[in-house]
Amino acid sequence: MAARTRAANRYYSGPLSDHFDGSLFFNPEGRPPARFTDLLKWQLSGGRSKWPAAWPSPYPQAKPEQRIEGAALRLTMVGHASLLIQTAGLNILTDPVWSERASPFGFAGPKRVNAPGIAFCDLPPIDLVLLSHNHYDHLDLATLKRLKQSHDPMVITPLGNDAIIGTAVPGMRVSAHDWGDSVEVASDGIIHIEPVHHWSARGGRDRRMALWAGFVVDTAGGKVYFAGDTGFHGGTNYRRMAEKHGGFRLAILPIGAYEPRWFMAPQHQNPAEAVQGMRLCGAVHAAGCHWGTFQLTDEPIEEPAQKLAEALTAEGISPKRFRAMRPGEAWDVPPHG
Repeated sequence: MAARTRAANRYYSGPLSDHFDGSLFFNPEGRPPARFTDLLKWQLSGGRSKWPAAWPSPYPQAKPEQRIEGAALRLTMVGHASLLIQTAGLNILTDPVWSERASPFGFAGPKRVNAPGIAFCDLPPIDLVLLSHNHYDHLDLATLKRLKQSHDPMVITPLGNDAIIGTAVPGMRVSAHDWGDSVEVASDGIIHIEPVHHWSARGGRDRRMALWAGFVVDTAGGKVYFAGDTGFHGGTNYRRMAEKHGGFRLAILPIGAYEPRWFMAPQHQNPAEAVQGMRLCGAVHAAGCHWGTFQLTDEPIEEPAQKLAEALTAEGISPKRFRAMRPGEAWDVPPHG
């Protein structure tokens, strides 16, 4: 283990912390990603559900307004973990992926089963990109190149991902930060970079060399929590978010890519855990993402939404408060109360 953790980090060098050992990042009191032998065991288990080759959204592609001003808050689903947040005059994209595959290859790997919920040409001016970590279903360099050319947004991301983006997309404005950092945006907005329980890799030799994170968007529209990709981790990080931020108008939480649990549980929460996360972080409303676009794991394509509905019923929470978002769906999130 000691030899492995001392491997040279190609993306980041900096001081030791409670989540960086001088070479690799880790989840404090958490669980590391599974071993390669466990990956093979899962892949050979035969438990993978068959997804349809195409699963069109019931919503047409959205054509967002150029700006949503003041305290209004509109959320539009693009697909997977890509969403457009519009509030306080800001246009913010999360983990934007417009490519056909979430893969290093154009000919293989998870292929999208529905079109992006917003055509790229219909995007409003993009001010910010919140990029949670470097897995291919979240960090898509082809899309970042298009955004750089058409919108020149600022990318806010955890430590180390700036090295990946800077090499592939020269001139892109990237601001890389550690957990607990804050970035001022516009005249009265703040982006907080916050811990989640996950990991990172672009290949087999760079595991945990770049950090992973969630974000809190704090503007005149209230506080929005985008958890990126995370395991439940006993609710630790959700409790921390409530203590630090005092609750949220909206939480954007992953609800998919969770089976089989013996393999996925540390890194990917399931719908029931997402409902618990909503409660623990004090979110009035929640949007479910990370499902129904790219098949990454074993569960059937419709199961995350079904399991979410069951969990909400069990907890006595109105389904109007926690939506499993589909591409093209736009939600004008009600204010507090």
